[in-house]
Amino acid sequence: MPERPERLKKRSDFLRVAAGRKWAAPGLVLQARAREGGAATSVTQTPRVGFTVSRRVGNAVERNRVKRRLRALAGEMLMAHAAPATDYVLIGRRAALARSYAALRQDLQRAMRRVGASLDEVGQAKP
Repeated sequence: MPERPERLKKRSDFLRVAAGRKWAAPGLVLQARAREGGAATSVTQTPRVGFTVSRRVGNAVERNRVKRRLRALAGEMLMAHAAPATDYVLIGRRAALARSYAALRQDLQRAMRRVGASLDEVGQAKP
């Protein structure tokens, strides 16, 4: 598996994932949805992730700080725990600025379990 998950960049991909399962934690909101046709080739397809932070979180400096923290979490956790052939969208919340990195990691772990998009939950072996 590559070191970092692929990125979602198209608006249509974000909208498709938004129709899937979601869970809100204090520091972030996680949306997840399996890709179509992912069951047959799920072993070869890596997870994809997109990030979004609205203007309500703060000015550009604060939004970029939240996105950097979310990218670091995704790079650390998604490749180890994410189900293959699944798309994820991480939405940053204002609380992510003040939360510790360990608390954000717990938020993401809990959210992945709650949406059922963790390798531990779907019953597949970790790579």
